[in-house]
Amino acid sequence: MSCFENLMIGQAPALKTQLRAAALAAATDVPILIEGESGTGKDLLAQAIHRESRRAGAPFVAVNCASLPDGLVESLLYGHRRGAFTGAVSDQTGYVQQARGGSLFLDEVGELPGPAQAKLLRFLETRECLPLGQAAPERVELRVLAASNRDLAADVAAGRFRQDLFYRLNVVPVQMPPLRERREDIPALVDYLTVQLSRQHELAPPRYSAATLSRLQDYAWPGNVRELRNLCERLLILFSGREVQPSNLPAELRTPQAASRPGFALPAGGVDLGSLESDLIQQALAQAGGNRSRAARLLGLTRDTLLYRIKKWGIEC
Repeated sequence: MSCFENLMIGQAPALKTQLRAAALAAATDVPILIEGESGTGKDLLAQAIHRESRRAGAPFVAVNCASLPDGLVESLLYGHRRGAFTGAVSDQTGYVQQARGGSLFLDEVGELPGPAQAKLLRFLETRECLPLGQAAPERVELRVLAASNRDLAADVAAGRFRQDLFYRLNVVPVQMPPLRERREDIPALVDYLTVQLSRQHELAPPRYSAATLSRLQDYAWPGNVRELRNLCERLLILFSGREVQPSNLPAELRTPQAASRPGFALPAGGVDLGSLESDLIQQALAQAGGNRSRAARLLGLTRDTLLYRIKKWGIEC
């Protein structure tokens, strides 16, 4: 079993398509940009890519760019020498050097400030970094993986993220689908998480009734797999060795299916279906920053179907 199958549980087409792309890219050294909502497993995918790469025996260093303190970003990433600034009482190895020969995972890369983005771009182009207080740069060979829960293409358009850095990171894009787009995977995920958590807490796993699993599949899961894991842990502790019924679920999950999936209400005067379809496609393309694969997922279509309809309605994109 590959690391992708072991870490990324699920058979939904929306997930498998992205995992196939990641598996192909893992065998190379090209940068990979993983985008997706919080809790979709971007960090797990980055670990799987590293483990399936030729750098698997070298370090995997994960950096949460959103948590890097202002003023210390450069020092933490590239290191510093003793006396480089007030408080630098000894040499400090940066995250880049720690990942030498392996993979550097820059989580929430969109949170890097402008000057740090410029230095990261230079490092990606030259593989040379200059620790603060050091006279000459040093070469560091590694593989860079990046992730963001923001739409970086939109950030580029808004001037919040460097366009040249985006293109340098986005050699192979992978879009992790939210849990609501792969509801068919929820029973398997519940089973997997329950087994893992029961071992961790040394408790008998609960059983989930068919009605309970149906309610879980109806829920939108704004926190994605992370939220599902938290729920499984709570129910394990509260209902160890017992059957979980819908009445045992939190209030927000007890909402019937019809209420959680409202349908479209046809206006009394009817609609122009062609104009409506064309308008929805254009909205999806705008939300996806022109990315046709992402726009297709927003509309619940395959990419080929979307391309056919773009051509059909003469939409410029």
